[in-house]
Amino acid sequence: MTKTTSFTRRVLPVAALVLSQIPALVARDEQGRPHRAWRDTRIEQIERDDTTPKRVRVLVRFRSESVRTLRTLTRRGVHLRRHHAGVGKWAIDVSTRDLAWLEALPDVAEVSVDADVTAATDGLNSNQNQDPNVYSNDGPSQSPGSAGAGLRELLGLSTTDPGGDGVGVAIIDSGIAPVPDLADRITDFYDFTNGQPGVPAVPVDGFGHGTHVAGLVAGNGALSGGNFRGVAPAAHLIGLRVLDDTGIGSTSDVIAAIEFATVNREALGVDVINLSLGHPPFAPAASDPLVQAVEAASRAGIIVVVAAGNIGVSPFTNQIGYGGILSPANAPSALTVAAAKTMGTIDPSDDVIANYSSRGPTWYERLAKPDVAAPGQNLVAPFAPGSRLGTTYPELIVASGSGPGNYLMLSGTSMAAGVESGLVAVMLEASRTRTVSLGNLPGYPPPNAVKAFVEYTALPMHDASGAPYDAMSQGVGRVNGQGAVALAGSIDVHAPEGSPWMVAGVVPYSVYDGQVFPWAQYIVWGNNVAWGAGIITGHNIVWAENITWGNNIVWAETIGLTNNVVWGENIVWAENIVWAENIVWAENVVWGENIVWAENIVWAETHLWDTNGQ
Repeated sequence: MTKTTSFTRRVLPVAALVLSQIPALVARDEQGRPHRAWRDTRIEQIERDDTTPKRVRVLVRFRSESVRTLRTLTRRGVHLRRHHAGVGKWAIDVSTRDLAWLEALPDVAEVSVDADVTAATDGLNSNQNQDPNVYSNDGPSQSPGSAGAGLRELLGLSTTDPGGDGVGVAIIDSGIAPVPDLADRITDFYDFTNGQPGVPAVPVDGFGHGTHVAGLVAGNGALSGGNFRGVAPAAHLIGLRVLDDTGIGSTSDVIAAIEFATVNREALGVDVINLSLGHPPFAPAASDPLVQAVEAASRAGIIVVVAAGNIGVSPFTNQIGYGGILSPANAPSALTVAAAKTMGTIDPSDDVIANYSSRGPTWYERLAKPDVAAPGQNLVAPFAPGSRLGTTYPELIVASGSGPGNYLMLSGTSMAAGVESGLVAVMLEASRTRTVSLGNLPGYPPPNAVKAFVEYTALPMHDASGAPYDAMSQGVGRVNGQGAVALAGSIDVHAPEGSPWMVAGVVPYSVYDGQVFPWAQYIVWGNNVAWGAGIITGHNIVWAENITWGNNIVWAETIGLTNNVVWGENIVWAENIVWAENIVWAENVVWGENIVWAENIVWAETHLWDTNGQ
């Protein structure tokens, strides 16, 4: 009896200590079941398949960020790397052995993988060989390698159209090299790589991707006699480096850069964010930390332009596939851009969607994406001296009038996003100029309105056989810079909500090379099509910054609304779909004519696109 009592006295305090340190043994939900936090599909896969103890980067949302909970984590050996106040997440490092323990903590609500994020190009030989329609240039050039010379002309912009003066574009990428085409307009540069909290730094780009994108946005063509200018050569650039010299970064670093740009929007002059990067979607948009950062930036009034991704062709069968939209291109409020080939002409009627360009719908919500397509094939922009892309693929380096090696030719939705960001900058200057001419204070239209203008003025596309592209391939159509700028420059952004704001009449067509092209004259709101002049002529409630694109809104009676988005003839999309339960996104899931969507998709951890691009 005495020995039993002694044993009990020794063991019970130890047991109590263990229970206090492992809340999973006592935590219960409202139904009395053991608590377990929500986790994304990648975390589930790690727990199922990875039995080797190692550390993994995750993003955690707590119900309450108590000091006690954070101390519990640190005592367990969990490394608290960074707090993302904008999305309510902590970036932490935890061993795979402790994942289940972490999910069982009462204060832990969600656990997401802090996934690798990769730059987005498809202009490398390995990827181009998958596409039988590769062209020597993508612009109205007279000689090989002068593709960039006609970017503004491709978009229907004249020499008198704005150049983005006074507009700031944040390039969240691998950096920006201070080459002559860009140096005088890089107004700020911060480094977020490897968990850095936005360290002011000298502009640099060891990979070369960010410099190329920045050149498409705002290059002035200094080393090419103006031939390789970007779309908005007067815009200023804010470089936010998140990708290392191999073109890879972390979701946490990208979120930190987006939050930094959002919080410091006025101080840095950030009007547009360009994201030519992404990762596979491991969670619905509402739970995806990267998507939520994009949505927060949009609510703050920043137009966020995102590359759709380059998962349009199966690496196994070379078939066109659907459902390859990456994160954060699946963000509802983002302006998501597909890549178009202009076939070397100004005439937009022969433009086609690049095979590699990711097609919708979004994986979890099955929403219509992309929003529009923009020129993205074989575009020429500045080369960051000594950077990895050019040194690894010297055949992509383009000579200019001032000497060899100043420019690089790349393809991909990255490039298309850069073109679109430049166009948005031009639109914003046109809008501001119009507003000031009316005697009002300078102002820009809200992100939803800018996105609507881009869609409404887009030019519907057809494939090489003349058949119309479905909405999951082209969005509304190929971006029409001429129309979008005219529309943005015709409104009074200070008009009261609910009143007309178009102060100068515009015609719903554009002229390219003497040929008239009607605008699409509709927008895709989530999965709904809205059409009619009433969409754009009034300052509608749907343009408010606190409205997420696609949410159910009571539209004015003047706006038509239907639930019928054309998904395309080859896509099975109806109530009688056979939904698989556990499909690995790989060889035969979304490719080809017989498409079977899956309810619970596990994306592979390995990059699903070329490591040099998305």
